[in-house]
Amino acid sequence: MINHRFLRIASFVLILIILTACGGTPAPTVEPTSAPPAEPTSTATPEPSLGSSRVNPVDGAVLVYVPEGDFLRGSDHEQASFMEKPQRSIYLDAFWVYQHPVTNAQFAAFVETSGYQTTAEDAGWSWAYDGDSSVEMEGAAWQSPAGPGSTIAGMDDYPVLHVSWFDAQAYCAWADGRMPTEAEWEKAARGDDGRDYPWGDSPVTGERANYCDVNCPFEWADADQDDGYLGPSPVGSYPAGASPYGALDMVGNVWEWAADWFSEIYYEFSQEDNPQGSSSGDARAVRGGSWYNKASSMRVTFRHGFPPDLTIDMLGFRCVHPEVD
Repeated sequence: MINHRFLRIASFVLILIILTACGGTPAPTVEPTSAPPAEPTSTATPEPSLGSSRVNPVDGAVLVYVPEGDFLRGSDHEQASFMEKPQRSIYLDAFWVYQHPVTNAQFAAFVETSGYQTTAEDAGWSWAYDGDSSVEMEGAAWQSPAGPGSTIAGMDDYPVLHVSWFDAQAYCAWADGRMPTEAEWEKAARGDDGRDYPWGDSPVTGERANYCDVNCPFEWADADQDDGYLGPSPVGSYPAGASPYGALDMVGNVWEWAADWFSEIYYEFSQEDNPQGSSSGDARAVRGGSWYNKASSMRVTFRHGFPPDLTIDMLGFRCVHPEVD
């Protein structure tokens, strides 16, 4: 019996051999199918938004993002002083703010790199708490906060103390930033909704801020609260006191220098877009209160002014960076 299937296959093979030998058209070659080209990968930096953070490569500080827009500055509460009034809407460009005050470790790196000498070191003394009150203490400076023989060993994450406005300005410039304006400080501390404290409108407690509480020997102490410290505390110790942008220690722990000249009536006549403070004065603005102060000083609208060369163990600072580098 003839195998017809075998004959068909043999005939097909013979035809291919003949065509190839005679220079006929060869069998088509099938190219392997290639994968579609990959989509280009974007190298653009994502746009920052509420909740964004980044690290400053100069000093390792974490910065949190404060978006552009309006916020309610000042207070119309009865307990507010005339310096906090009126409350009005203020516009600010976006900026980045240090999540917490500059620490001893960060300031030590600045001094080691730059050879900088602080105002207190030049003067040979600074204001310091001696157990009863603040006194002019010889030898007190950022690395010897309680005077001769004291050190900051084991206190790397505590806020640097005994720094003047000039010292703060020098550090922020070294860190490729600048000092915050009063308006920037207040928005970073309270958000845009006019709240009394970084966490909202509920009262100050020992879980939210380091202020004059049961550990404090003064008559204005809040004996019903315990924040765990008599003096300064490590930065970031009170996450329950965070601002809407994630900034910590905005009230309590240490006062913080602002860039502005201080004017008691500035809120009455300031511009409404990116205000820069008074054009001159005898004092620079400080904000936030400290471990030494009572609960009412923890309001984010509480304002004060200190001479720019003042150094004391309840005063520190933080820096800001613009949105676009």
